[in-house]
Formats: sequence, C-alpha cells, structure tokens
Amino acid sequence: MDGAAPQKGTVTQRAIERIKEMIGEGRLEPGQRLPTERDLAAQLGMSRSSMREAIRALTVLGVLEARHGSGIYVTQLEAGDLLETFGVVADLSRGPQLVELLEVRRVLESTATALAAARITADQLAEVEKHLTAMNATEDPEEILAHDLAFHRVIAGAAGNDTMAAILEGLSSRTFRARVWRGYEEEGAFARTRREHAAIHRALVARDPEAARAAAAAHVGEVEEWLRGQLRG
Repeated sequence: MDGAAPQKGTVTQRAIERIKEMIGEGRLEPGQRLPTERDLAAQLGMSRSSMREAIRALTVLGVLEARHGSGIYVTQLEAGDLLETFGVVADLSRGPQLVELLEVRRVLESTATALAAARITADQLAEVEKHLTAMNATEDPEEILAHDLAFHRVIAGAAGNDTMAAILEGLSSRTFRARVWRGYEEEGAFARTRREHAAIHRALVARDPEAARAAAAAHVGEVEEWLRGQLRG
C-alpha cells in the first residue's frame, strides 16, 4: 500500500499531460466542450478517478473552465488568463525571490520597451505622456503608483506581444509593486523615478529602441539594486 499514493499522483499527472497534448495537437480546440469524464477516460485508457483529478487540476490552472450546467470547456487560452497564477506567485514572494522576479522584469521590461519604441502608435504615445504628466503633478504615493502601473502597461501593450505583456502584468501587479516601492519611495526616490520615466518617454518619442531598452533596464535596475541592499542590510 505504501506505493499507492505516489502511483496515483503519477497516473493523474499522465492524465494531465494527455489532455494538454490533445489541446496542443488541436484535437481539442479553445472554446470546445470536453468529452464526458467517462468517455475521456475510455479514450485515453485511464481510470475515471485519475481523469477527474486531472480535469480538476487543469481547471484550477485555468486551462479548462467549468460552465454551470453545461460541462467542461477548453478556455480560449489567452495569455493573460493563464498567467493569473504567476501574478499570485509575485504577490506572495519575499526576500531573494522578489529580487529574482525583479531581475526577470528588468529583462522583459527592457525588451518590451525597445519593441514599443519601434511599434508604438501616436495614440499610445499620447497615453504614455498622459500618465507621465499625471505622475509628475502629484506627491500622493497611491496616485503615483497607479500612474506608474498604467505607464508601463501602455508601453507593454505597445510592444505588440500579448504574452510578454501578460507576463509583465503578472510581475507588476499592484500588490507586488506597492510592497517593493513603499520602502523605495520612502527614501526620496520620487525625483529619480520621474527622471527615469522621462528618459523612457524621450526614447519612445525618438523611436530609438536601444535608448528605450537602456532607459527601461536602468529604471527597473535601480529598484532591483535597492532591494538587494535591503536584503544585505
């Protein structure tokens, strides 16, 4: 009996992989209703209990969705929906893991900003400028945080890569940003933050991808370095 639990986990994991394969190969399309638990178990040669657990796990992950009275469906597989779990990780991270997440954000944010410099529309640029102006016009930390989030969200959207924007959204959740920035901004970093945002904006206006990349990397890098110092201290 000792080996029963791990074996069950393995069978469930295999069921999860098989359903994911069916979606990946196009045998189950986004928006399509899943066969019944019994039919799916028979089709894949697995027990109904392992299939039930696999469906439950994939529903929690957002790959499948239960529609009341209608059955289980494959979600539309939008990057933003599937990366909700990632946002939870960012919200709950502490210490060294926060630094790692900021390091990832620095890499992605600088890439997204470089892409945005090449692709941003006039309307998007006006939106970036609007948030920059609003950020410069207030000393309220909550307002600055809200416009900071919006400033970076518009830029990530302008990069034209929905998956990258979704990952950045997860890494830049309001909770995560507020926790990291509360202490950072207490040290009189508003002025520096405004300078860094202005540098990013200038690079976007100039449509200079390399300047945009450098300005965004420096901006996130400052927060990252501050957090490293906090951990060492």
